[in-house]
Amino acid sequence: MLAAAAADDTHLRRLEPSPAETATPRVLTIIAFVLDRLVARNDRLVEQSDGGVGWGSSRVGTSLNTFHGVRAPSIRIGKYLERIYKYTDCSPSCFVVGYVYIDRLVHKHPNSLVVSLNVHRLLVTSIMVASKMLDDVHFNNAFYARVGGVSNSELNRLELELLFLLDFGVTVSSRVFESYCMHLEKEMLRNGMAQKVERVLTPNGVEDVTEMPLEDAQSSSPSNGTMS
Repeated sequence: MLAAAAADDTHLRRLEPSPAETATPRVLTIIAFVLDRLVARNDRLVEQSDGGVGWGSSRVGTSLNTFHGVRAPSIRIGKYLERIYKYTDCSPSCFVVGYVYIDRLVHKHPNSLVVSLNVHRLLVTSIMVASKMLDDVHFNNAFYARVGGVSNSELNRLELELLFLLDFGVTVSSRVFESYCMHLEKEMLRNGMAQKVERVLTPNGVEDVTEMPLEDAQSSSPSNGTMS
């Protein structure tokens, strides 16, 4: 059950954020822009191949079925990324590495597409795993589940699925990290927006958050499924 996020943030219990925390890292905007375009393109491909009737597995593929929701959440990708950053305080680099994981998925399983039905679950799962790999201090699965709008048991299952689909290939070298930063920056430049990805890792503290459903929320790369 992927749940709602944007409207009820007053229910979130958190210490008063510092000015540094309230500033949205550029990487969130950049990744949201790239994924918005990818998802819109793939959604159109699915609709065209199915004649606008449904989401047949023949076009979407089956490898990412575990990440599919019944319907696409109302919250936009950018707002969802901001929510994850706001309440988990994971370092900006986690979003790049999470993007790397998703890109690896679509290259290892080219029969499957990143679409509006699965992109949110892919994001929260990949960013959580990236945080475990990168940050000295990180939240547990239960906390990420509340922030991401899924149950703890579902996120545990999604994490295992992600790891097995990647053959546990979750190490990202500094060279690969830099190449993805440059790719994301080039995508923005190609669309007339010159923005740089933050490349600094910062350990963060731990605070509490109330579970917020995403499915009913009001919202506050090349084709063929590949992202780079």
